[in-house]
Amino acid sequence: MTDLLTRKLFNNKDLVAGETHRVGCGTAVVYSSREPESDKEKNEDAAALFNLNGGSAVLVVADGVGGHRSGDRASSITVETVQRSLRQISDDSNQLRSSIIDAFEKANQAVLDLGVGAATTLAVVEIQASQIRPYHVGDSEILVVGQRGKVKLHIVPHSPVGYAVESGMLDKDAAMYHADRHLVSNLIGTNDMHIQVGAPLELSRYDTVLLASDGLADNLHLEEIVALVRKGPLEKAAESLSRKAIDRMCNASEGKPSKPDDLTFILYRRDR
Repeated sequence: MTDLLTRKLFNNKDLVAGETHRVGCGTAVVYSSREPESDKEKNEDAAALFNLNGGSAVLVVADGVGGHRSGDRASSITVETVQRSLRQISDDSNQLRSSIIDAFEKANQAVLDLGVGAATTLAVVEIQASQIRPYHVGDSEILVVGQRGKVKLHIVPHSPVGYAVESGMLDKDAAMYHADRHLVSNLIGTNDMHIQVGAPLELSRYDTVLLASDGLADNLHLEEIVALVRKGPLEKAAESLSRKAIDRMCNASEGKPSKPDDLTFILYRRDR
C-alpha cells in the first residue's frame, strides 16, 4: 500500500489568487472561487492534487451541479473518494488506472446514496513522468496545449451540445450561446453513469495541461483560453484566466459569452 506523499484538497474554496504546488515531475497552479456577485453561500466546485510514490500524480476537478440539491456535497464527496481510492495503490501503473476507475464508481454510488438527487462532474488526469491519461464524466474541461498553441487534447463534453459540436452538426461559436448548453447527459450520482477513459498522451517539455469546471469554458472561447495558457509563467496564466473569466461573468456585453458561475481550474506543466 502506498501513502500519499502530498494531498491538497480544495473544497468550497474562495481563493484570492492561484496556489502553486509541486506535483509529480512538474508544477501545478490551482484556482477556485464562488460565483461572483452572488448570494450563494458555497462554492460547489472542488479540486485536488495528489502526489504518489514513484513520481506519479493525479489532478482532479469536480463541478457540483447547480440546481441540484447538495452540489457542494457531491463534489466534495467525489474528491474525497478519489483520495481514499488512491491510498490503496502500490507503485504499479496499471493499478493506478484501476484505482482511478474504481474511484469513479465508488463516488457515483456515494453520491447516489445521499438520496437527494445530488450530482457532479468529475475530470481526472493521471500523470506518470512525461505521460498523462484523461478520465472524465460530465462537461468539465481537460485540455492540453503546446507552447505554439497547438491543441493536443480536448475532451468531448458529455452533453447534447458537446456531441453536436464534435459531430459537426453545430458550430463551436454557436454552441457558446445555445439554449441547451447547460444540459449534461452523464454525471456522477446517476444510475447510468459511464466513465470516458482517454488514450495516453506524451507531454512535450512546455505543454500545458488544463482541467476546469465549466465556469471557464462558458465564459471564454477555446482560442482565448489557448492564447492565455500556452506560454509564460503558470502563475501569470492562472491570473489572466481567472481575471478574464470573472470579468466576463460580471460584465455582459454584446457578442461575448457571459454566464456567472463558480470557477475552478488546474494548470500543470512538467519541469523535466
